Amino acid sequence: MTSSALSIPTLRTARLTLRAPVWADFETYADYSASDRAAHVGGPYTRGQAYQQFCAIIGHWHFRGFGLWLVADRETDTPLGVVGPYYPEDWPEKEIAWTVFGAAEGRGIAFEAALAAREYAYTVLGWTAAISCVPPENRRSAALARRLGAVRDGVFAHPYGPLDIWRHPAPQEAAQ
Repeated sequence: MTSSALSIPTLRTARLTLRAPVWADFETYADYSASDRAAHVGGPYTRGQAYQQFCAIIGHWHFRGFGLWLVADRETDTPLGVVGPYYPEDWPEKEIAWTVFGAAEGRGIAFEAALAAREYAYTVLGWTAAISCVPPENRRSAALARRLGAVRDGVFAHPYGPLDIWRHPAPQEAAQ
């Protein structure tokens, strides 16, 4: 029998820990997935679908060497969302993706986590470009993309519906 080890790095920001998801995070993830908040990512989803998606977070790290982190409050370890470098098989380009759970809305959590994820993608993974795909009706995510310095750059024809492509500044521009 052979085995493989999976190493997911942990990042820390002023208020957050970006880490591998653990089973204790699943209830919060499943609650988010079943809510209307998940509409921007194709939901709401059943508990079984949420389980498959939760497991896919780990699978993406295994196959791509990068993926979404669970975003947790640095002091309490409360799950607040998921964020990270993301590149599904059918995606147009490598993405910085984010989703925040209800408790994180309006607190700058997605901004802080997405900045850390983009810096990791540029400095550790060596990415030279990144996009974020946002449903046109998701004004809060579009505002976050703008705050991150991204500019709208076309549309991705996704099976769930069109997604606006937001192009992030290149590494040298983002570092300024």
